[in-house]
Amino acid sequence: MAMNKGKVSETVIRRLPKYHRYLSELQEKGEDRISSQELSDLTGFTASQIRQDLNNFGGFGQQGYGYKVAVLKKELENILGIPKIYKTILIGAGRLGTVVCNYKGFLDSGFEIVAMFDKSDKVIGKSVGNHVVRPVDELEAFMKEHGEVEVAILTVPKEGAQAIADRLVNAGIRGIWNFAPEDLEAPDSVVVENIRLTDSLLTLSYYLTENNR
Repeated sequence: MAMNKGKVSETVIRRLPKYHRYLSELQEKGEDRISSQELSDLTGFTASQIRQDLNNFGGFGQQGYGYKVAVLKKELENILGIPKIYKTILIGAGRLGTVVCNYKGFLDSGFEIVAMFDKSDKVIGKSVGNHVVRPVDELEAFMKEHGEVEVAILTVPKEGAQAIADRLVNAGIRGIWNFAPEDLEAPDSVVVENIRLTDSLLTLSYYLTENNR
């Protein structure tokens, strides 16, 4: 399912975080303004494409002046929903789940992990980061008690991933960040972002192969 529900294409949406990242770096360096051509040199997208992308949301620039770095960064944060903090749960406390849970960039991006769940007695009750792993049987009860939970991260095996997703949907989840190698089915009201590590590695393999031909 496509993440974007409006008229702006998903391709455009997926470029916005890159714009935001470079603008953040420019702001840290004390840069006040930047032209679309200078932003093109940084991002690799054409100046025309950048202007078209930003015009989907109002433009924010001035002819012959460019963009105010701080203003454009703030506008992108509003578009991306960064000022909001999404209460997040993580299901799957194995190696990948542990790495994901300990990633410090989540809160900066607006996602706060508030609980972890697993079905294995080997990890239930153990501490991962600031969390004690809970039994996955408590999933619905926890979400009912903590009605502010909106997002779930799945770092579970392929088998059973859809069943967990169904439980999350029925419990009222709004978004799923899915690391399981399974295309999850969900209603249009639920945003699913599938992370395919193997696909990314195979893409890398393709370009490595092409460069050696």
